Amino acid sequence: MIRLLCLVGLLVVVLASPAAAHDVKAGADLRIAQTIAGAELTLVIKATTRVPGPLRVEVVGFPSAPALDLRLRSVTDGRVVQGTVAPGRPAQLRVEETGPHELTVGSGGETAVIPFRVLVDRGSGWEFLIYGGLFVAGLLLVGGLLTGAFNRRGRSAFVVTAVAATGVAVAALIVILEPWLPARSPDGAEPRPTDSAIGRPYVQGVVTTVPARPVAGEEFVARVELFDGATGRPVDDLTVHHEAMAHVVVTSEDGRYFRHVHPLRTAPGRLEVRLRADRPGRHLTYVELERTDSGGQLLTGAFTVTGTAEPTASADPATQDATAGPATVTPAVPQAGRPATVEVTTGGTPRPWLGMAGHLIVRGEDGEFLGHVHEMGTPGSRLRFTFSFPAPGRYFAWAQYATDRGITTVPFTVEVPR
Repeated sequence: MIRLLCLVGLLVVVLASPAAAHDVKAGADLRIAQTIAGAELTLVIKATTRVPGPLRVEVVGFPSAPALDLRLRSVTDGRVVQGTVAPGRPAQLRVEETGPHELTVGSGGETAVIPFRVLVDRGSGWEFLIYGGLFVAGLLLVGGLLTGAFNRRGRSAFVVTAVAATGVAVAALIVILEPWLPARSPDGAEPRPTDSAIGRPYVQGVVTTVPARPVAGEEFVARVELFDGATGRPVDDLTVHHEAMAHVVVTSEDGRYFRHVHPLRTAPGRLEVRLRADRPGRHLTYVELERTDSGGQLLTGAFTVTGTAEPTASADPATQDATAGPATVTPAVPQAGRPATVEVTTGGTPRPWLGMAGHLIVRGEDGEFLGHVHEMGTPGSRLRFTFSFPAPGRYFAWAQYATDRGITTVPFTVEVPR
């Protein structure tokens, strides 16, 4: 029996695979943040339990979201269904099969194409051993009792009972260890690449604007083109990272203009988002993303805005002016390389945004450093962040959180002495 238990333990160690933090799993909702038609929203593709069957799509706005036109296409057979979704009015589309699909989302003249997979859980695969072991153990126990009743020595009954107890022990062990046992791939899952142990190359990116020289006060498009570091082909296998395919941060060089937005996938390897700058000068762009079987990356770029300052153009429906108290840093004079606490008193009850209660984005004055950390759920109306400023100097920082009124941004600066 001991040998059998050791063998089961060895199989757990050999066969178990590490969990991917951002992989979409069967039975879980897929949440994707989008900045579209001047609104910040999260599109929710609900988990599918059976196929053919319904696919429910919902939208959450910060504070509100426009009605979105939906077009669902199966990549396998090209079947298309359409619908409309708005806050409080979810769409129910029909899927006929598992596997790759594309959801096209449109509003205000903007369109995004979101690739995803319809997954249906097959079960753990270990249930057969669990219930089979218990069933066989039950039969053996009954057999042992009957054998003992007709056998005076009882040796046969002892052997049968011992085997049955072993079956029960193995089944119980599998129940306990099931969360760590390798799960079966759900129906519709992407085949694992043969070189998954090596991983995929990092992404190379190019950040441009349309037009090439935006004018202050006028709308422009920030475009991110992604290429495979080995082949040069467009990268179209981003994984959802903190409820978004990518996070784009744009700031003016002086730190007075700030946007944290979530671009639309407009073509394979291309992300775009509409913006409006309120001042001329050099602007810095940071793109946070994660590629499947590769890892998290931070891509950077810069562009120049022409024209004259347009203060009224700074209002952005996706980011409201600060309504909260100022941010405080403890210690008041932080030391480079040592943890500091940033605390913000919120102007309302925070609600989850991008999977977190709050976000802290920090940029070095020269633009060479960008940090992004999260508030992990401090009770009450205060948000607390822990951050280590890497070196002496001046830092621009923005604390963000969402309430029923929208997304609030609290800007502040920090001086780290030498």
